[in-house]
Amino acid sequence: MITPDILQIGDTVAIVSTAGKVSLKEIQTSIVLLKQWRLRVKLGVTIDAEDNQFAGNDALRVKDFQQMMDDPKVKAIWCARGGYGTVRIIDQLDFSSFMKTPKWIIGYSDVTVLHSHIHNLGVETLHAQMPFEIEDKTDASINSLKQALFGESYYITYSSKINIQRKGTVNGQLIGGNLSILYSLCGSTSGINTRGKILFIEDLDEYLYHLDRMLQNLKRNKIFENLSGLIVGGMTKMQDNSIPYGRSAEEIIRDIVTEYDFPICFNFPAGHVEDNRALIFGRNVQLNISDRKVQLRF
Repeated sequence: MITPDILQIGDTVAIVSTAGKVSLKEIQTSIVLLKQWRLRVKLGVTIDAEDNQFAGNDALRVKDFQQMMDDPKVKAIWCARGGYGTVRIIDQLDFSSFMKTPKWIIGYSDVTVLHSHIHNLGVETLHAQMPFEIEDKTDASINSLKQALFGESYYITYSSKINIQRKGTVNGQLIGGNLSILYSLCGSTSGINTRGKILFIEDLDEYLYHLDRMLQNLKRNKIFENLSGLIVGGMTKMQDNSIPYGRSAEEIIRDIVTEYDFPICFNFPAGHVEDNRALIFGRNVQLNISDRKVQLRF
């Protein structure tokens, strides 16, 4: 995998939106943060743009992201927010210039489309907090973003209270993102090969039976076959019907992968949660799961 150049003081970070609309006011905290890190900020035309729920129409969002990829002065592109819309523009983007001088693509949620697509091009990306609502996140999530961008060595350790984890130590490339997006990409050129890799998944505001359906689809697409490990992040604000589904999100996931023997951890601090740590997708990592203690080393 190709690792984009780490950031240096004075480098330029572009902020754009490939999906939902976002105002300049809503990302002001993040602009201040980048300047505190002694980085320059370049705002895309999609900031403050509006086309119903989108940050401008598809053509504008394509043009904005393409210009930032092609601009040699831009060293990282920070996607302002998620929502929906990145899949509408992915096939219109030209990555030829990006492949000559790869740069960090940063975001999560709907930005999983970019993570997955760029992984297939052989370039690392950064699954991390976006500018939108960054003031609501923990210091640890913000610090991990800075550490990753500036090439500092770091690891993530936490204690899990869920007793259905499967212990083990494995190594492999870290991949994944938002489950709903990964599910939607199956069978496309942006779908990923999980063989020998460690898969991270998270999601927000889904019915429990939807969760089961998506996981059944991934299983039928052989996503879990030959997987080295599974990291489950925030399964946040899961919903149920008036007739209960009868199992928690964690139990649904456990049952889906019960026939496989790879290690599994739950409640990893990443996703639509307050403590949203940065994950370097495409990076070879070591995952160690013991009795309710988990460590991920980059």
